[in-house]
Amino acid sequence: MAVVKPFRGLRPPASLAAEIACLPYDVMNPAEAAAMAEGREKSLLHITRSEIDLPNGTDLHSEEVYRKAFENFTAWQERGWLVQDESPHFYIYAQTMKGRTQYGIVGAASVDDYLSGIIKKHELTRPDKEEDRMVHVRSNNANIEPVFFAYPAVRELDRIVDRIVRKETPEYDFVAEDGIGHHFWVVRDGKTNASIERIFAEEVPFMYVADGHHRTAAAALVGKEKRERNPSHSGDEEYNFFLAVHFPDDQLKILDYNRVVKDLNGLAPEQFLERLKESFTVTARGTRTYRPGKLHNFGMYLDGQWYSLTALKGTYDDSDPIGVLDVTILTEKVLVPLLDIQDLRRSKRIDFIGGIRGLGELKRRVDSGEMKVAFALYPVSMQQLITIADTGNIMPPKTTWFEPKLRSGLVIHKLD
Repeated sequence: MAVVKPFRGLRPPASLAAEIACLPYDVMNPAEAAAMAEGREKSLLHITRSEIDLPNGTDLHSEEVYRKAFENFTAWQERGWLVQDESPHFYIYAQTMKGRTQYGIVGAASVDDYLSGIIKKHELTRPDKEEDRMVHVRSNNANIEPVFFAYPAVRELDRIVDRIVRKETPEYDFVAEDGIGHHFWVVRDGKTNASIERIFAEEVPFMYVADGHHRTAAAALVGKEKRERNPSHSGDEEYNFFLAVHFPDDQLKILDYNRVVKDLNGLAPEQFLERLKESFTVTARGTRTYRPGKLHNFGMYLDGQWYSLTALKGTYDDSDPIGVLDVTILTEKVLVPLLDIQDLRRSKRIDFIGGIRGLGELKRRVDSGEMKVAFALYPVSMQQLITIADTGNIMPPKTTWFEPKLRSGLVIHKLD
């Protein structure tokens, strides 16, 4: 069963929460981070993307960047912009997007649970990205940003969360510049904190990494390092735990994750359409945006026209957790054989667009001449994600896009 514990959060005063909170480090490049932090001296981006405070062109993985992050992290605490709670708490973090709200429990997840497989993943991680976040955790001796977990919904936890959000005033309550509402409660009652910890330990067999695979791996590996270097290790030290927001699976929604490709691999549009008919029923849809309405149906934008592509029977395997995925069908029947994109992780001829940007972004990228063809996919379901994780499989690259993103800076977990 899953271990989730309350902890002494390091948090901003209520008056500063909206100023400090920022998007996760990995959804932006340095230029975008600098633009987001412009005029915001308290933004946590000065810690999570500390290169913005260094000369342009600074190596993102240089010691100077990590040293600057620690310098800023220390300064934020000295100035009272981040203050540690005196006693351990769970926290409730809710997000509202387009009228829909999801409620997560912020708690300290267990390093042992990650190492033993109780915390399950569905994506591969890259060693270089793991090491970057490991250095960041080591340098600050803290989990600065939370990871995003899902768990099989438990009604008793739902009732506790519902009671808190209905009866208590949120500590933070603001709408960010992107229109997402953020609401945050401190669970102050000792019995309630104990109940939440107990229910996770008795009722939740597994956790699932929804978003933040590299941060999860980095946090767990740093915890493992620290225990191996501590001859007095007991298992109760804070480094045995890391910062996570735990959402019930039935509240989460995965958005589509779409593809755009620079060229047709030497094929004329007419030739490409004919080749597609080997694996799909191809139907022209005109200039009106076409969004796929079910599994195994795709939208395609090419030469100013939208098309519906429906995979023919025999091109997919609904009994296989990976073979059933539309990203697998598109890769195996289009991207590899027709467009010669052999490595989705490294190819410069393909780009990936999260569904939050809308299908208009696909059309724009093609109409601009930057890309030649775009593919709109039906979103993966939470059940598909859980099935893949439960069977020990790994999703193809760029399969899931979760929105809204967690804001960093509402609470931090220190490792001492």
